[in-house]
Amino acid sequence: MIQRRNGMRRRGVDSGIGALLGALATACSPLGAFDRLVPKDRGGTLVAKGLAYGSAPRQRLDVYAPRRGCGQPRPVVVFFYGGSWNSGTRAGYTFVGRALAAQGFVTVVPDYRLVPDVRYPAFVEDGAAAVRWVRANADQYCGDGRSVVLMGHSAGAYIAAMLAVDPRWLGETRSVVRAFVGLAGPYDFAPFDVDASRAAFGQVSDPAETQPVTWAGTGDPPALLLYGTKDTVVRPQNSEALADRLRAGGVAVKQRAYLKLGHVGILLALARPFRGRGPVLVDVAGFIRSTVNVNEADRR
Repeated sequence: MIQRRNGMRRRGVDSGIGALLGALATACSPLGAFDRLVPKDRGGTLVAKGLAYGSAPRQRLDVYAPRRGCGQPRPVVVFFYGGSWNSGTRAGYTFVGRALAAQGFVTVVPDYRLVPDVRYPAFVEDGAAAVRWVRANADQYCGDGRSVVLMGHSAGAYIAAMLAVDPRWLGETRSVVRAFVGLAGPYDFAPFDVDASRAAFGQVSDPAETQPVTWAGTGDPPALLLYGTKDTVVRPQNSEALADRLRAGGVAVKQRAYLKLGHVGILLALARPFRGRGPVLVDVAGFIRSTVNVNEADRR
């Protein structure tokens, strides 16, 4: 009888998540409800919430860490969420923070200022400020501030990419960036022909200077570019163009296309119930370990 009740409860959870997936598939809705419902990884935990990296209300971040005690300092993954540069909140990404922390990485998820309150380059500047905060404070959470991986999804992948390839934003701090991981990122999307990109970048006199492909080249960190072949929001050609430009500069690049995943699905595949849809977490964790020399024993 207990098994039956548990099974009914589980089916109720699955059906609820399924309904949310349907809504998310048609629009990049806030993920708060999904995040509250979806089961989380037990090997990662939220260790600090709402820490300020600047004076603006949205310049706040959360820190996740492996449950295993602090030994050697761990690489820090800074994850930037998407939302067309005009929506999103770190509160909807606990499932990402805990998933990456369970793999052995200290993980930081920052908020950043959004359109229409700001335009480019404010959200990139916020990303840079968050990375500087990590460089200065990661050791308080068993993180290695000299070993940072920039990661993002969609508009967040754009922010991470710009910080990785364009030296204007981080300056000397860019030396701590060991790798870049992009999920379904827009890297080559000028001219600005949709409302979101026009609102965020339309005031720029030279659109080329806003594009990661313009800046990518020699000396950039190794990159992992992931995308779903069913993505109709950010076309896979964005990842292909960035990979070509990085390789031309002698940068190590890995690409992975997931045949059954779309723009939102590649993100949700990081959540425990949906990892069977594509090995996104496995690929990300394996790349980070091989790139920054993380000991497999640190995984939990």
